[in-house]
Amino acid sequence: MARWESGSRERLVVAAVDLFTEQGYDATTVAQISERAGVTKSTFFRYFPDKRDLLVAGQETLSRLLVEGIAEAPAGAGPLEAVAAGLVRASGAMGPQNRELAPRVKAAVAASAELQERDALKTVSLAAAMVAALEERGVPGEVAAVAGELGVLAFKRGLARWSEAERGGCEELARCVLEALGQLRAAVASLG
Repeated sequence: MARWESGSRERLVVAAVDLFTEQGYDATTVAQISERAGVTKSTFFRYFPDKRDLLVAGQETLSRLLVEGIAEAPAGAGPLEAVAAGLVRASGAMGPQNRELAPRVKAAVAASAELQERDALKTVSLAAAMVAALEERGVPGEVAAVAGELGVLAFKRGLARWSEAERGGCEELARCVLEALGQLRAAVASLG
């Protein structure tokens, strides 16, 4: 096997999702994931500290894109408009493979308490990144916290709809996410 072969990281993620779907997270080993991906175990550990980290592999990139989009929103944009800019920026980085893997990742997470914990930490981290970016724009803490949480929820809901497009969802992730954000904004307004 070639060392640092192109696409190893992506193949490891796909192999892990396939195996988690087929036999469950707990029954899947790093050796099985590596074999399925066509790499060595040492290559696996160059990319990931352990198998839990496979399902949050793109978190750093997602956080960075959300923060960049918020920072680059027009100066007069309100908190949710800035969040929307971040969501659009992050959505642009998601491609067909993300769309195909999303429902299987969701199922793998739902079936494992360990992965649910890791997913919850990912959610908190994404919200914290958005909150910090909003506060950098001068948004007060509580307002930034609510906007950041709504942003994460909108992204999760939009991603779910996008990944189910062939069953009546929407075709473009950015549109799905912005629709979800609009629905959440209306729901918050209706709280009174």
